[in-house]
This record gives sequence, structure tokens and C-alpha cells, in this order.
Amino acid sequence: MTTDEQGPRPFVRRHHWIVRITHWVTVVVLAGMITSGLQIYEGYARFGNRGGPYLPNPLDGTQFPHWSRLGGWLAGALNWHFALMWPLVTAGLLYLGYLVKSGEWRALLFQPRDVRGALAMAAYYLRLRKEHPPQGKHNPLQKLAYSSIYALGALAVLTGLAIYKPTQLAWLTALFGGFQAARYWHFWTVWIFVAFTITHVVLVFVVDPASLRAMITGWYRGRFPSHD
Repeated sequence: MTTDEQGPRPFVRRHHWIVRITHWVTVVVLAGMITSGLQIYEGYARFGNRGGPYLPNPLDGTQFPHWSRLGGWLAGALNWHFALMWPLVTAGLLYLGYLVKSGEWRALLFQPRDVRGALAMAAYYLRLRKEHPPQGKHNPLQKLAYSSIYALGALAVLTGLAIYKPTQLAWLTALFGGFQAARYWHFWTVWIFVAFTITHVVLVFVVDPASLRAMITGWYRGRFPSHD
């Protein structure tokens, strides 16, 4: 007899309050960071010193819709960007601190042994495999995505600091190839975050809608385990 035939699954505790709060704070603050960043980009929508050469950019000179930009003008956008970076970094450090203290990082970190499972999960999403591969709290493809996004977050912070204090942190700015190159890498982290967010939201609703409720309430009743 399957679990569904026995009756509804019981609710189980899945996400600690620190995970839930930092998740939603990050969603709101990151939206503000991205939209204020687009307004900052409007101030000079190229990557390179005036007169060139410019770094390749398919969005070169693009004007983004007014509704997608926060701050109204360059100085206003900078004020928003600098104000929002502190709660974003604070939430990130609090979350990482919780992962380390609780040991939950082990359930999120992509490791070599997860490669085969990630390929199986990719085959399932591409409809090359009928059965959903077995998984714990997070499947191997999720672990790869989350591990990559944490590394991307670190890159966004470091390139942001290189732009924010190019004189005081000249060594960091130089590490990224100079001010314009640091701007370039910082800009592209935005679009990777956007692509990740869209994919993440779509998969939540398509694969496991119950996980959304769990991220709000902390309690989960769905098709997958809440532990590894």
C-alpha cells in the first residue's frame, strides 16, 4: 500500500526560521539591488573607457523600462544600492552561519558523488527518463545549482566592493581586471541570478508546490523527504 493510499502524509518540520527569514529578506532586497543596479547602468550603459575598446555586451546601450529601475536617477539609485547591500550581506552571513552551525551545509554542498545523480535528474527534467530519481531533502541537481549560486553571490559581493571602493581596494579591483571589467562581471551576475530565480520558481510550482508553503511556514507535506 502506498503512502497516498494510507492517507495524507503528515506535516514535518523542514526549514528553520533563520532559513525562512533570510530567504525572503534576500528575495526582497535582491529585487531592490537589481532594479537600482539597472538605474545605475543607465548612467553609462557600456563597459570600457569612453572611446573604447568596449567589452562585448549584447545589451550595449540598452535602455531598460522605467518600471524596472529604482532610484529615478544615478545618485538616487546609488543611495538605494548602497543602503540595500548591508541587509543583503547580513542576511547572507546569517544564513551561512546557520548552515555551518547546524551542519545543514552537508545537505546542500554539491560533491563529486552527486555527479551521477545530477545527470539522472537532468535526464528526468528533459523527459529522457520517466521515473523521478530517488532523492533526499535536495536532489543532486539542486545541490549543484545552490552551490553555484552561493559562489556567484560571493562573486557579486567581491565585484561590488571592487566598484564601490576602487581606490581603497585597488588590489581587488585589479584582481578583476580593472574598474570597467569589475563592472562587467558584476553586471552579468545579475542576469545569472535572474535566470536562476525564474528557473527556481518554475520548478517549485511544476515539481513540488508544497515546498513553497514550507518556505513560508517551515512545515512540509509533499512528495519528497525532508532529510537526507
